[in-house]
Amino acid sequence: MTDDDFVCVTLTANPKETEAAFKSRLVSFWSHFLRTRPEEYEAVYSEATEFETEKGLLVRKYMVKPMGIPILTLELSTLGLAFLPIDDDDRYSKAEASASDWFQLDH
Repeated sequence: MTDDDFVCVTLTANPKETEAAFKSRLVSFWSHFLRTRPEEYEAVYSEATEFETEKGLLVRKYMVKPMGIPILTLELSTLGLAFLPIDDDDRYSKAEASASDWFQLDH
């Protein structure tokens, strides 16, 4: 493990939620997180370029530095955004977190 390791965090839509509605909730959450937790937001490195489906739900994936996971998951839970279980041992390199199917976030 290195300082450039990332963990994948998969946020899930509500059952039968449309992509537009889910996208709106994500924008609201990330705006809140950036305003209230700017230092912790720095741990969020990239976002998948496309929505996907997992376990029958619409999802959006994010690559996050491991040290940012506790605060991020606390905020997600507090604001009612669901996420799949996070495997802290499943690490990705910076190259994997910035591949063409990931959008790097400006900080």
